[in-house]
Amino acid sequence: MKLSRLLSTSLAFSTLLASSFTSQANEVSLRSELVANYAVETYSTPMVDNLAKLVAFNTEAVQGLTPDTNPEFTGFKNELKRLSKTLGLDFSDHGYVVLIGLGDSSDKLGVITHGDVQPADAKFWQKSPYELDVSSEPGKLIGRGTEDDKGAIVTAMFAMKAIKDKQIKLDKRIELMVYMAEESDWQPLREFLKDFTPADINITIDAEYPVVTAEKGWSQITFSLAEITIAPSSKKQSQLIEFHGGSFASQVPQEANAVISNVSDELLTALKAKAASQVTMTYQFEQSAGNLLIRANGKSAHSSTPEDGVNAVTHLAELLSIHQWPKSTASQAQLFIAEMVGLGLYAEQFGEIAYKDDFMGHMTLAATVVKQNEQGIELTLNLRRPKGKDKQLLEQQAQAAIKQWQIQHSADITNLKTYWGEPMVMEDAPHLSTLLNVFEHFTGIKNPQPVAIGGSTNSKLFPNALSFGPAMPGVEYTGHSEYEFITYEQFMLNLKMYTAAFIELAAK
Repeated sequence: MKLSRLLSTSLAFSTLLASSFTSQANEVSLRSELVANYAVETYSTPMVDNLAKLVAFNTEAVQGLTPDTNPEFTGFKNELKRLSKTLGLDFSDHGYVVLIGLGDSSDKLGVITHGDVQPADAKFWQKSPYELDVSSEPGKLIGRGTEDDKGAIVTAMFAMKAIKDKQIKLDKRIELMVYMAEESDWQPLREFLKDFTPADINITIDAEYPVVTAEKGWSQITFSLAEITIAPSSKKQSQLIEFHGGSFASQVPQEANAVISNVSDELLTALKAKAASQVTMTYQFEQSAGNLLIRANGKSAHSSTPEDGVNAVTHLAELLSIHQWPKSTASQAQLFIAEMVGLGLYAEQFGEIAYKDDFMGHMTLAATVVKQNEQGIELTLNLRRPKGKDKQLLEQQAQAAIKQWQIQHSADITNLKTYWGEPMVMEDAPHLSTLLNVFEHFTGIKNPQPVAIGGSTNSKLFPNALSFGPAMPGVEYTGHSEYEFITYEQFMLNLKMYTAAFIELAAK
């Protein structure tokens, strides 16, 4: 392209940017739209390339290691540092927190995200979870962290790069915070914030659109069932000797297993018939050395949206309910899941703890981990609590329900622990209308309204924090699942919306 044409194009772009200052209130400026389009036209390929580099690091928490001693995390942070330098953004490493910014104003727009990921079971992926898979299903970017939350990190960084390229004058510094333990431990972030002044307005890019103004409280019940010695008189009966499943607390489990001894032909036929009636599940029946192994395969999902998954643990417990098993540790675990959780999603069978808020929705309950060892079985129930009941009442109701079941079945329950997270409602955040306008402008969805989610993000720790993407409303969120992806189309749409939102909220 000739120099005269380049100058003409640059002048035309500058003129359009200047004219955008006259935009009416509640509309996205022409300047924001032009820079957003420029970002996608210029950086679509580097976006994907750099997402691949970040996905390659398995930034799952490892007990005993920190982000400064775990090689996967140090490599990940070095990659963020390299990319920041390439894009002309400033970078500072504070251990558990990395700050990446554009601009030097003391007034800031905070952008909150995280770089750690949940575990991934490689056998459920067509390629390694830590290799960005762009070929198995064209149009999808598949890999651990693509949606939660490495895709969002890359998007925010290239949005800042586009703003820098176009020399947009900022009256707020855009500061991206990447926390390294959002999935495992919030305490280091709380400690960091004691000596750090966050922005007065913040965007969390770790949830969904249009704008999230309420989050349920992440809650949990865990306990153990002590090992039971099988009575000699029952050893010739069909016996449930193993029952376990699930990977981590905030994932609806995809897989669960049971082992039964002394299975009669009649019982095997009944189990297979019942399995065939569970059309959302697949089962494998394997007989060996007088035992029957049942492998249950459902569909993993984020436990904040249990309706998106098919819980292998609860469905296997329901399958096994066709038979009255002699008392064992495994049979008591199966019975607890079947009777207290069932196939419902909203704690309908768990005493009186079920309730609903008109905006935030139902309390949800998912049986996420059943872990069997030599001492017995550990059970983890993950709950998402809306406003409407205080934690004291929930504690009383949960304890009463567990105690009643324990007495009814003469169960030896130990190590009972509960945690009731606080639901959050963000009211009157000053940037709510701006974010809704950006979403409406770029999606064409008219009159979008704030939403509540079951997920629990770091936005709870920041002032005026609203979640803005990266997942579209009504579309299944794949973070924490064994099939995590973001579509290329959504990746680019997010780049447009983040670029525009940053300009609308931080530019002069």
